[in-house]
Amino acid sequence: MSTTGAGVPVITLTEAELDRHVTHGPTRGLLAGAGLPAGTDLLTFSPLHTHGLRTLADAADGPFRVADELRDRLVIGELLNPAGMRRESILLDGGTGELTTAYLFATPRPRPFAPSLDTLLRFAAVTEELAGLRGRFASLAGRYGPETAAQATRRLLSLFEEGADGEVPPYWKAAALIRPLALVAGPGTASGLTLDVPARLLDEQFGHGRVSRFEEVDFPATLTHEPTRRFLRETGLPEEAVLFHADTDVPLPTLREYAADECTGDGSLGELPAHADHLIRLGRLVEDNSVVLDGRTGAVLAFSEPEATLHPLNTDVSTLAFTLWLLHHERTIDEHLGHELTTRAYDHLAAAMLHTLSAVDPTAPPPGPDWHCWTELLQDERGGAL
Repeated sequence: MSTTGAGVPVITLTEAELDRHVTHGPTRGLLAGAGLPAGTDLLTFSPLHTHGLRTLADAADGPFRVADELRDRLVIGELLNPAGMRRESILLDGGTGELTTAYLFATPRPRPFAPSLDTLLRFAAVTEELAGLRGRFASLAGRYGPETAAQATRRLLSLFEEGADGEVPPYWKAAALIRPLALVAGPGTASGLTLDVPARLLDEQFGHGRVSRFEEVDFPATLTHEPTRRFLRETGLPEEAVLFHADTDVPLPTLREYAADECTGDGSLGELPAHADHLIRLGRLVEDNSVVLDGRTGAVLAFSEPEATLHPLNTDVSTLAFTLWLLHHERTIDEHLGHELTTRAYDHLAAAMLHTLSAVDPTAPPPGPDWHCWTELLQDERGGAL
């Protein structure tokens, strides 16, 4: 096995290593010739370097029974899911060249991924072109809005359809329908926040009269971050969204005021943060969790009431609004597809959603292994986030 190439690390296999495992001619030629990139932004073939060419039966050796028809599938890579998500393995059928995905640490249930290695590499490459707005997506650079996102989706979906005879596997369909949504709102050059979110975007998604906009009298004195004040006045937040219910009883309370009002009798929110007077409650995220913002910086956090702890949620109110819009819009998409994504590929959909959030908001999700609220909520299939 070789892991070096001209400028780009690649993994190639010798004829002896391929031996009887890979009989499909084009696949065998690629693996022994040009080889596979060690990794892309979406997936890695590093298991080949670490473990060599091994069958699913060998890789999943343990308490999980592998069906006879799957035992000879070859484990060649892994999907690079956002931090905090389990990695799914990429499996190769050495006789046909077809690729599927499956989790090794459960009873393997392979799902379609790509008809060939060559097609898989092209799918990954065009998805990376979208992320960098280059190549076939270069014309979209500097353009934002729902129509730009729709154009990117149509282009990406057509490229996938060409490579899969019109039958786009769920992973790539989720990528085509969700990842371009990062182009809906542009960078915050006018708002002074992370994103410039047009007020009409929320009105069109949630309905007129269902977006709360605030007046100066509604803000506590400790909300001193002017871009946040302006956003809440002019753009606002949905009164009710997936997982979120806004505080419509104005004025907005500080966390200390909210605790004093809520904790009567034996009730208690535990020991409040020292800067509770600078934390303004915007609403409820899920049961026993509040969405609060730091009035000095505009940072948006999740406050766990039982544990009296704070966790980063979004960079600011503009990315909070985008997240709530994205969650609501995803449901519209999935309903149009007859709930195909949530029933066939919930984990792939959750990964696409988290990739999209991380493309526009550095706080969601973080690059490291730290606990993150949106990562936990979107992975919870039973929790109803998607």
